[in-house]
Amino acid sequence: MASLQITSILSSSSSCPCSLRKVNASIHVPKPHQVFSSFSKIPTRKLQIEEINGFTETTTPLELKNAVSTQIYDTFYSPKKSKAITLQLYAILEAVADRVEMHNNVREQRQNWNTLLLKSINMITLTATTMCGVAAAHGGDGESSLLAMKLSSTLLFSAATGLLLIMNKIQPSQLAEEQRCATRLFKQLQSEIETKIAFGNPTEEDVKGSMEKVLALDKAYPLPLLGAMLEKFPKKLEPSVWWPATLFQWKSKTEQGKMQGKKTEYNRVNGWSEELEMEMREVIEVVKRKDAEDYDRLGNIALKVHKSLAIAGPLLTGIAALGSSFVGNGPMAAIVPVMAGSLASVINAFEHGGQVGMVFEMYRNCGGFFKLLEETIEATLEEKDLEKRENGEIFEMKVAMKLGRSVSELRQLASKSGACSMEGIGIDEFASKLF
Repeated sequence: MASLQITSILSSSSSCPCSLRKVNASIHVPKPHQVFSSFSKIPTRKLQIEEINGFTETTTPLELKNAVSTQIYDTFYSPKKSKAITLQLYAILEAVADRVEMHNNVREQRQNWNTLLLKSINMITLTATTMCGVAAAHGGDGESSLLAMKLSSTLLFSAATGLLLIMNKIQPSQLAEEQRCATRLFKQLQSEIETKIAFGNPTEEDVKGSMEKVLALDKAYPLPLLGAMLEKFPKKLEPSVWWPATLFQWKSKTEQGKMQGKKTEYNRVNGWSEELEMEMREVIEVVKRKDAEDYDRLGNIALKVHKSLAIAGPLLTGIAALGSSFVGNGPMAAIVPVMAGSLASVINAFEHGGQVGMVFEMYRNCGGFFKLLEETIEATLEEKDLEKRENGEIFEMKVAMKLGRSVSELRQLASKSGACSMEGIGIDEFASKLF
């Protein structure tokens, strides 16, 4: 207790006697309780809650709030989980970068194969042809020299035939084009993964989708020659498919059935409008009727030329090998091997020097590009929930850039296609200006 003593001396006037008074005053301040930092010591009402996510004992409101907040944070935004997903994407990114380097190296190797084999086979064929001509011109000078010329030319023609059969089977120029396309697509996937990581908060679906794309590219453009090599002479041109089959599985059939009776209301939701959707439908019709059909026609023509040249080259060198064995039996005996060898050199130079296999592969990849564009637009328009679609304005810009057009040019193409459809005539313009 704190005490305060006050002494006051009162002086009166001269007529009053002086007096001394002592006043004692006491102020009582209650002694404060000791305050603890622990919240558990504060008296409070406790709540009894049921068993929720492992909480079975009596919990205070503050503890319950902290537990629920921690659980929600861990579920929806866990730093450990987000870090693990990011590390997985980085692992896939490293694998993609390695594949880019691998396909680029293999492309250079196979391009060298095409150049070296072309030069070697042509030199062998022309040498054998020259020896046949020399043997026919000097056939009577000596039997030993004639026999040597005949055997040498026959062996050279036979070697050229074998090398041509191998070269036409693997088609190095076509293999180089496959690896060139694979390199470009893997670089595109690499940029896509880097963009996902840069935006932050990647999901497990991003990891799964990236892995599926890598495996689909590995299947579409295999590296080994034996067992996994693509068919170089198919019956008809089939567009290349380098994307996974699950890429456009937006909804299950049950969910799609539920959405069929629902009318979509456009109020510029997520950048989409009814006019934009009609524009995309017209663009995809032009792609189907003009671009895809034209590349399919040209690709089949290239395939027929490719097959014809691949058969003609070894056939002519084989005929020359047989004809060279009869050189010296008459002045006309050397005509067949000389002419066959000369024609074989010309055909070989046109086929592999002109890279007809590469041209066919280019048409096949262009067909795949248009097929992917069709499936992308169709899958996007089939999604009835506009909020789940990609932003309409961004999607329109992407389609325009893929076709080598500006957004205004893409809209003009859609308007022209719609007008031609109403008049019942075909549009005379291709959708793509890039190819």
